[in-house]
Amino acid sequence: MDSRKFLIASAMALSALATPANAATNSATTTGKALLLLPLKITKVTDLDFGTVVSSSTSGTVSIAANGGGQSVTGGVTPVASDTGSRAVFAGAGTAGQQVNIFLAPPANLSDGKGDTVSISMSLEASTVTIDPTRAFSVGVGGTVTVAANQPEGLYTGTFTVLAQYN
Repeated sequence: MDSRKFLIASAMALSALATPANAATNSATTTGKALLLLPLKITKVTDLDFGTVVSSSTSGTVSIAANGGGQSVTGGVTPVASDTGSRAVFAGAGTAGQQVNIFLAPPANLSDGKGDTVSISMSLEASTVTIDPTRAFSVGVGGTVTVAANQPEGLYTGTFTVLAQYN
């Protein structure tokens, strides 16, 4: 056998060893995807209003339910019937069917601007909401203020932030 034929025969033999006779070609496919969401928007509809109350020589609290249940008072606080307050409401918009986490950053207290304060605790109606088919959602905010005995009269205010984030 001449050397050329020997090289060709050797190459064929090596090729047969490198590729088993029963080897099959195999492949798989998949798809890539990306869900694009509308940017979230959130807007204040109404402010949190604890209403008008009268303080006394006994401390007490004024609460507004985050779910819209209204005002309640305890201790030496008397509500004024013509102004019983209301929860804050925030409206939002985004991609229908998506879940949104709601976060609340409350102030430490409310101040009358003259150095007098009342402590406040706040709550959300829900910490997670699902955007409805009209691409809208809403959430209420309530809270409780503690009125000290003989609390000075005045309008006590503070600022808080509500943040919405896709889940």
